[in-house]
Amino acid sequence: MLSQQLIQSPVFRGISAEEMELILEKIQYRIRKYQKGDMVAFREDRCENLMIVLKGSVKGEMLDPSGKTIKIEDIMAPYPIASAFLFGQKNQFPVNVTANADVEIFFLDKQSVIELFQDNKVFLVNYLNSISNRSQFLAQKLLFLSFKTIKGKLANFILKQAAPDKDKIELPKSQAEMAQFFGVTRPSFARSLKEMEQEGMIEVNRREIKIINRQSLIRLMQQ
Repeated sequence: MLSQQLIQSPVFRGISAEEMELILEKIQYRIRKYQKGDMVAFREDRCENLMIVLKGSVKGEMLDPSGKTIKIEDIMAPYPIASAFLFGQKNQFPVNVTANADVEIFFLDKQSVIELFQDNKVFLVNYLNSISNRSQFLAQKLLFLSFKTIKGKLANFILKQAAPDKDKIELPKSQAEMAQFFGVTRPSFARSLKEMEQEGMIEVNRREIKIINRQSLIRLMQQ
C-alpha cells in the first residue's frame, strides 16, 4: 500500500511498485498522522526531512507586515512539502504548514535522500524537477503579492488564466476561497470584482469572467 502511494508522488514517479518496495527495505522512514488544524511545521523550523503527503492535504500560510495571514497554497497527496528547502545554507520552512483535515505524512531524513540521489537516477531527476517547479511557483507568487491593490491582483490573475488567446476564464474556487487565496476578506474581494465590472473591464457571471477591456486590466497591473 505504501509503495503504491509513494510512486504516485512526483519525486518517485517512474519507479515501479516492486522497485519502491526494495527502496523501502533499505531506508529509514516514518509516517506521522495529524488532525485538522494541527501545526505540521512552523515558519523557520529546520527542514531536515523529505516530507510527502500520503493522505489529506496541508496548507502553507505566512504573515504579511501588517500581521494578516496570507494563504500561499494547498498541498495535497501525494505531493512533497517544502522539498526545495531541504538543502541550502538556510534550510528552514518558509511558511507555517497546517493540516487541512486528517493527514498522513511520510518522512525521509536528509541523509537517506542523499543516498537515494546516488543510487537512483530517476529519483534524482524527479527531485530536481520538483524543486525547480516549486521555485517557479514561488517566484510567481511573490510577483502576485507585489501588486498593491486587490484590483491589481485580480487583473494579474485574470490575464494569467486567460492567456493571450482567451477572453473568458472560470474561477477555480468560490469567492470565499479566492478571497483567502488573495489574503483579503470576502466582501473586499467581491467589491473589487464588482467595481471592475462597473468600470467596463470585465463581465461576471457567477464563476465565469469575461474580459471586456484587456488594456484596462494591464493598466491596473502597472499602478
